[in-house]
Amino acid sequence: MHVQQSALSIFMAFAIATVTAFPGEALPLSPGDRVRVLTPMDDELPPDSRFRLSGLYEVNLDGMLQIPFLEPQLAVGLEVAEVQKKLADALVSKEFFRPESLELSVSVASWAPVQVTVTGETFRPGRVLINAAIESGQVQARSSLSSEVVTGSYPPDRYLSTAIRSAGGLKPAADLQHIRLVRGKQEKTVDLSGILTGKPVPDVPLIAGDQVVVPTLSYSQNELVRPSQLTPTEITVFLSNLTAPNTPNISKGGQVVTLAYGTRFSQAVMAAGCAGGTQRTNARRRAVLVQTDRLTGKTTVVERPVERLLKQSNNDTENPFLMPQDGVVCYDSTVTNLASIFRLLTDIASPFFLIHRLFRDE
Repeated sequence: MHVQQSALSIFMAFAIATVTAFPGEALPLSPGDRVRVLTPMDDELPPDSRFRLSGLYEVNLDGMLQIPFLEPQLAVGLEVAEVQKKLADALVSKEFFRPESLELSVSVASWAPVQVTVTGETFRPGRVLINAAIESGQVQARSSLSSEVVTGSYPPDRYLSTAIRSAGGLKPAADLQHIRLVRGKQEKTVDLSGILTGKPVPDVPLIAGDQVVVPTLSYSQNELVRPSQLTPTEITVFLSNLTAPNTPNISKGGQVVTLAYGTRFSQAVMAAGCAGGTQRTNARRRAVLVQTDRLTGKTTVVERPVERLLKQSNNDTENPFLMPQDGVVCYDSTVTNLASIFRLLTDIASPFFLIHRLFRDE
């Protein structure tokens, strides 16, 4: 079984490498895609004829189409028009049809989900599944709109930008002008900066097995720290604002919240309720930002006085952007801490004063 899968993988890589790579606007076929082949000549055949070409065919794992009485036809990486021409040539060469009489139509019936690999400067690099199949209820609802057979449904989620977004989106140091797309032995550099600027962008369609590499710059780009088609829309942040820590502390100030991507440290402090209130007791509160690199495990801690963070922070070092899974912790001011200590001492001392008074009254 393992030998067979390895052979299929090698064959598929070879097949992908031998076709014309990176087509223009049309989507190339991928394993799992289904095409509908139609020819009016099937109507002229006897009812019991075994040679009926018209039907629904699926691209196999090895990238081939299995057509009756023909050798397997390479389809992966090819556009539908190319598959139609190859199939017509094969039928003519086998003398099943004469060139002048052959009428053939090949169209897409459905686009399959594809698995691609994304590495480099994204928040969740790894293998991702894009263009996942829609629910059966949605398929039935769509089919009920018309009694006609509809082919070629548009797959908006089988593009390069979708793969990047599925891998968590771009980090601030991503070089989106030199994104590498590797398909078999072919490689292409793609500039996706137009998605952020509004300029035309060659958002390349993908097939199964493609590899996307996002290079890293030596500096961060603030223009990438905002919701977009290539970056996260929202991020999850841990907030804790407790005068008396407790476990679990969800109901007393600790919580997991969702914030817009592009939120700064100072805004998270306000979201956690660390700012405002009585100035004499709250003005000297401190806030701590804990950031952990999910790949290296390195933790960075940034501590700032709340008042300075709100009023004087005007650069990225003083007031950094929040990243996914960051934590913000608020600590009370010295005045609040002294007041808490005083209350604690009073609570401890109160029983002794009561006992002393009882003996004195006697």
